[in-house]
Amino acid sequence: MTRKLFYEDPYKVEFDSKILTIDEDKRGPYVVLEETAFYPTGGGQPFDKGTLNGFEVIDVEEVDGEVRHYTNGIMSADTQEVHGILDEERRIDHMQQHCGQHIISAIFDDQFDIPTTSFHLGKDTVTIDLDTEGLSDDLLQQAEAQVNDIIHKNYPVETKWMSAEEAKEYSLRKPLAVEGDVRLVIIPEIDYNGCGGTHPRSTGEVMAAKFLGWTKSKKQVRLEFVCGYRLLSQFEEKHQVLTDLKQLIPRPEDQMVEEIDQLIKASKEKDKKITELEEQLLQYEARDIVAESHGDKVIQRVFEDRSIKTLQSLGKVIIEEAPDAYLILVSEQEDQLQFVLSHGEEIDQNMNEVAKQTMPLIEGKGGGKPNFVQGGGKKLIDGTDFANRVREQLS
Repeated sequence: MTRKLFYEDPYKVEFDSKILTIDEDKRGPYVVLEETAFYPTGGGQPFDKGTLNGFEVIDVEEVDGEVRHYTNGIMSADTQEVHGILDEERRIDHMQQHCGQHIISAIFDDQFDIPTTSFHLGKDTVTIDLDTEGLSDDLLQQAEAQVNDIIHKNYPVETKWMSAEEAKEYSLRKPLAVEGDVRLVIIPEIDYNGCGGTHPRSTGEVMAAKFLGWTKSKKQVRLEFVCGYRLLSQFEEKHQVLTDLKQLIPRPEDQMVEEIDQLIKASKEKDKKITELEEQLLQYEARDIVAESHGDKVIQRVFEDRSIKTLQSLGKVIIEEAPDAYLILVSEQEDQLQFVLSHGEEIDQNMNEVAKQTMPLIEGKGGGKPNFVQGGGKKLIDGTDFANRVREQLS
């Protein structure tokens, strides 16, 4: 069994050890050590990163009772000892987040009768699933305030190994899932929990906790939060966003939401007006196209870089103006062709059949109603050539 130094001293980030095994499995090359400070993935907490003799440790997993350190290269088979260096920032971060989770779960359980059902320590934020269907703003404010009060009071965080029978003497947060010796993480009067993760010596080292919001997760709630240095990082990111906004909107911070809301409303009004004007322009364009056709029963136009949505809108207006005509609209793009094939209400023909005969020319796809079909494909032929081939099918 590997001696787990992270249980003896979670602040230890540098160590020396003898190698027990150098091997490889489906995850890649790995080494097993006589003792290690690297924490393996488990209990919702990710593994530690760092180096062993300069080899990057890219994963740490406990497999069949042994702690495997997966490296980005294969160590020489005759290597007998290693010097390990942990990513200290990552270790401290995980200690802050995991301890913060214990405090948060304790408050929700003890004060609001909402137990935690799962925990995930992510790269940027942490989440817990809470056994409730919703959380009010007032409840969240109360819970967050109580969590930070416990952090600031700097309660000691203790860890003890004991038998499962001895552990029953404590007010455990949930029943133990293992038999034999267990490790309890204890925040006196706050939390008593079986846990194999790394934790700081006191709650004050968590620094602070901030709830970021919650979402529905099946019949439960998933609460997202950050603690410690992650909170400072989040604050810095949001402060930078606010600073950038001030350059664009020179208003006091407490007026910025109202100002942005007004800008959004004004932008929507402008968009609505632009849409109305574009529709009017399409109507004028459609009438001009019909007039220029001089009664031709097949109206054909090829455009450059016009969207399929514009072709559809233009096509609908044209067939209203020319109920006895066929319509072929094609838009040439850099590497594709898009088209609309239609006819007026006085004609009885399924344009889907026409499209099926011509779409192979551009390896295209499309479909629609019998009188109005749209589609597109690769620009394998000129737009005018494609339109002429469609016209041939009509005749």
